Amino acid sequence: MVANTGQGMGRYRAILTDTDRQNIAGEGDPSSREVDQSVYRARQRINEELAHDIEILKEHRPDLVSEIRNVVCDE
Repeated sequence: MVANTGQGMGRYRAILTDTDRQNIAGEGDPSSREVDQSVYRARQRINEELAHDIEILKEHRPDLVSEIRNVVCDE
């Protein structure tokens, strides 16, 4: 898969899908249920998928962990 260059090509997502982004930003379905589901999915990805990915990166590509830290901890 190729990263999005703004020209209609597919792109990778990080933690949120486009729908999750819309729901959490208040741009999608205003029902509390949809927002709650998006928040639940984001938490699952953070606590399970992201945590697992970071463990692999710590062992094999610590430089990428530093890049993640710079993005997440940017003040």
